[in-house]
Amino acid sequence: MPITFRRSFRIFPGVRLNINRRSWSITLGAGHGPHHTISSTGTRTTSMDLPGPFGYRSTRRRNR
Repeated sequence: MPITFRRSFRIFPGVRLNINRRSWSITLGAGHGPHHTISSTGTRTTSMDLPGPFGYRSTRRRNR
């Protein structure tokens, strides 16, 4: 079984710093509504939990 490392710190209301073994990321957005995540690997993700039968939606863009 591999050893994993992941930590999440709340910096300000609506701003989280996420750290794992390979990278770090900052997530902007609090409570319900859209969340924007910017990763040190260049990935940008926007996600939102939509009401009703639509469920959770996410879009991911990788900058190179």
